[in-house]
Amino acid sequence: MVEDLLPALEKSLLESSGSIPVVFEGVEHCYETSTPFPTSSSHTSHELLYLRRGKCEFTVEGKTFQLNKGSTLIIRPQAVHSVRVLEGPADMVVLYFGFSSDIGKAQQALLSKPKDTQPMANGRLRGGPTVPFLQENISSRPLEAFLDFASGEKAFEDAPYLIISGKSRQAISSLADRIMRESRQDGYAKDMMMQLLTMELLITLSRAFKEEWEESLRVKNGRARELVLIAKEYLDENYDRGVTVAETASYVFLSQGYFTRAFRDEFGISPMNYLMQIRIEAACRLLTKKEIKVSGIATSVGFSSPQRFNVAFRKQKGMTPMEYRHKYAK
Repeated sequence: MVEDLLPALEKSLLESSGSIPVVFEGVEHCYETSTPFPTSSSHTSHELLYLRRGKCEFTVEGKTFQLNKGSTLIIRPQAVHSVRVLEGPADMVVLYFGFSSDIGKAQQALLSKPKDTQPMANGRLRGGPTVPFLQENISSRPLEAFLDFASGEKAFEDAPYLIISGKSRQAISSLADRIMRESRQDGYAKDMMMQLLTMELLITLSRAFKEEWEESLRVKNGRARELVLIAKEYLDENYDRGVTVAETASYVFLSQGYFTRAFRDEFGISPMNYLMQIRIEAACRLLTKKEIKVSGIATSVGFSSPQRFNVAFRKQKGMTPMEYRHKYAK
């Protein structure tokens, strides 16, 4: 039974997103400030680095920045990067992963590791196997392709690296440690557990990117206002097809909670109440035309049923749609 579940999971994900995350392995490093490092390196896979302790200076594609304890760094495939320890010991977990559009090729890649794969420089490797070799048949499809599938959003711009330092760092740390423990064991249904942990990590990353995006909007208030105005226009143009607040928030790359607060701050009304308001006003215009049935008006302004329409209309206007028609119809 268990052996049948993993292929089903992979097939479902492949059909939904067009690719599957390759189950990865990883390494743990502990570097001192005196540890020599190569000038630079790059990989054919995505690299996730979680810094448990210490402070490091990274240079990725010519951009230099510091990474402090508790931060996560995502480096894209083929991005040239280097590291220097500023405060040691620098204890880190490094995970390498990729995406494949073919399940068979993904499984084959995990079995194909070059014999000369070695940890970086003279860093001390503590447990865990060397990283899987991602061959050319594994796509270097950007990380956001899967994150779009997981969260329905695109919360960051194209860049050679991404840094996560918000409240999701503890969840990412816990998942990285679990992946390392699982990779060292030979437990029952290990392949399925690795696949599920991979999925959980990537979904957690997608949520973290959303948090980073929304936090940047709090700093750039003009950008947040621009997105809310776009969302209002989206509601105005799509209220009649049953659009939801969650769908509208996703349209402007925001979580529903943040979008609701920003919309209310801008217009003094929640997006749900605004949506109901424009639907009811559109219904009022149609109710003045006697040739259109009330049940037809309900669906034409975006309500899922005449019953929901009646309840919302009475709440807004203090009377039923039919009573409104008798009062105002020409």
